[in-house]
Amino acid sequence: MKFTALQIATILNGTVEGDEMVQVSKLSKIEEGEPETLSFLSNPKYSSHIYSTNASVVIVNEDFVPEKPINSTLIKVPDAYRAFTQLLNFYNKVKWDKSGIEQPSYIDNTSKIGANPYIGAFAYIGKNVIIGTNVKIFPQAYIGDNVNIGDNTIIFTGAKIYSESVIGNDCLIHSNAVVGSDGFGFAPTENGDYEKIPQTGNVIIGNDVEIGAGTTIDRATLGSTKIGDGVKLDNQIQIAHNVEIGKNTVIAAQTGVAGSAKIGINCVIGGQVGIAGHITIGNYVKVQAQSGISKSLADGSVVQGSPAFGYNDWNKSYVYFKNLPKTILEIEIQLKEIKL
Repeated sequence: MKFTALQIATILNGTVEGDEMVQVSKLSKIEEGEPETLSFLSNPKYSSHIYSTNASVVIVNEDFVPEKPINSTLIKVPDAYRAFTQLLNFYNKVKWDKSGIEQPSYIDNTSKIGANPYIGAFAYIGKNVIIGTNVKIFPQAYIGDNVNIGDNTIIFTGAKIYSESVIGNDCLIHSNAVVGSDGFGFAPTENGDYEKIPQTGNVIIGNDVEIGAGTTIDRATLGSTKIGDGVKLDNQIQIAHNVEIGKNTVIAAQTGVAGSAKIGINCVIGGQVGIAGHITIGNYVKVQAQSGISKSLADGSVVQGSPAFGYNDWNKSYVYFKNLPKTILEIEIQLKEIKL
């Protein structure tokens, strides 16, 4: 699909400098721009590329003044980075704008599907499922019995939504994510083996939540595992049974959250973090990558390390960690001199 510079400027409420009718069909980095591609410039460090790029159209800040001739058509906007993000969202909507029910797919006759759906080939939709309007379910996705999916949600190829799960509006669930699998519940027996504890709860996901590829969210043993509005989960994250995550919290890849942990609102948790079960992490907490959280954290905490402690204290301690071999050597030399 092709768009003219004028059409793009209209979407972004920008102004065109150059050929309004030049067309683009792809996006590119400014340093890799080719004819018929659209790029953007917001970071001054990349300014030199605008004079050599072959991109047909470049989005720039409205205060940008070229120092020499530019071959590209410019679209001037108040904030080039934000405008390009807006355009990427528009591009994705166009790319994902599918509708209809492909065959072969299976939809149980007890399920209800809202207006303008897309159900991809080999998708499976179980009994008593309720699906809102404009929902897109890509090929080979599995939707279990009694699942409820809100409006405008997209479930990508190969995602698995187990029974009784509830998913809100405007969510994105990426390929091979699993929502509602059994929590890790086993009771030791007198014989030394383990008896499985039935996991009878569900998962409730709020609105505007994004779940990355390969991420797993376990159903509760009793009650619900809860993911709040606006939460963003990266790829390959494990969320255990009965965990609760507050709204607008973001968690990076390979983090594991153990059972019944509670995480507050607007937290930022780095990659490969381990969070112990049955603890509470307050609101607006920041956890640096590869930290281990073994106890509850107060609102506004910023921690690092394993076990994690105050970020500023960790930075001070790191100076000693790094210099420890040198310090020990100096002490050994001093002890030898004393003995002499």
